[in-house]
Amino acid sequence: MKKILMIGTGGTIASRQTEQGLAPGLTTEDLLSYIPEVVKVCEVHAIQILNVDSTNITPEHWRLMVETIEQNYYSYDGFVICHGTDTLAYTAAALSYMIQNSAKPIVVTGAQKPINMDVTDAKTNLLDSFIYASDEDSQDVNIVFDGKVIVGTRAKKERAKSYNAFSSINFPYPAVIQDHRVIRYIPTISYKKRVQFFHEMKDSICVMKMIPGVKPEFLTYLFENYDCIVLESFGVGGIPASIVEEFYRQMKAWQEKGKYVVMATQVANEGSNMEVYEVGQKVKKDFNLIEAYDMTLEATITKMMWLMTLPEMDHRTIQEAFYRTVNHDILFTK
Repeated sequence: MKKILMIGTGGTIASRQTEQGLAPGLTTEDLLSYIPEVVKVCEVHAIQILNVDSTNITPEHWRLMVETIEQNYYSYDGFVICHGTDTLAYTAAALSYMIQNSAKPIVVTGAQKPINMDVTDAKTNLLDSFIYASDEDSQDVNIVFDGKVIVGTRAKKERAKSYNAFSSINFPYPAVIQDHRVIRYIPTISYKKRVQFFHEMKDSICVMKMIPGVKPEFLTYLFENYDCIVLESFGVGGIPASIVEEFYRQMKAWQEKGKYVVMATQVANEGSNMEVYEVGQKVKKDFNLIEAYDMTLEATITKMMWLMTLPEMDHRTIQEAFYRTVNHDILFTK
């Protein structure tokens, strides 16, 4: 029987009703008491490292999760992290970069309703997570939610209340959980490299979402105060005429000083391709911009947070590393 470590961080799954609304209050032991049948699946040990609403999750919390897994990595066969849904996709993506080549499964799960409610998705999600974590072929960072397995770098929360809260963006579900069984659509490939842990994430990064008529003044502030700007553009990607002059001015001033711009798209599916239209092609070539292509915004942000902490990295090596696939995060590059 597999030995699994459950890591509690709070979130809706562990919340109680208070006068001010739902707030995390249940412990890992409380959560396990609602799924007594787990003893037939695996041997579970539990640890509580946080008890926060996932709105309050920061890179420091990711580091704590990584340290907890690293300290216990060789004592357990897998890990299940209970987490709030609002930033769950960010955490799953971040852990995909901070824990690489893991032959052991690291499952992130949560729920849309607390586990102590009469009607809830929490019991199913939690039990499914242990079933997946105990499967012989499971590895790496994945989300288990609503009976689906989603690669850690490919998830996006698209529904605020429904049980099928998460979708897999530009990548198929590698498996589903049905009748307490793991049904795989994509076979796993064993890692040849040893597991690798990273502990630092640079949070000097921001997202600028394009809107019609966006003002150029935003760029001045962002370039001065952040080391990486993710531009969330329209469609396949481009720079609006209202800011293109200021964009060129800022890029020429800051690019040589180690600041980065990544072009992404507001459209969830099918990804960016700046070379399609004039509004994107010239600016990409002029500055050799990094482009997110089919990556999720969550993966784009956390990958840059990780890459910017690595030693001896310049624009060329950052770009090369950004386009190198980690946990299925990027398929299309050009």
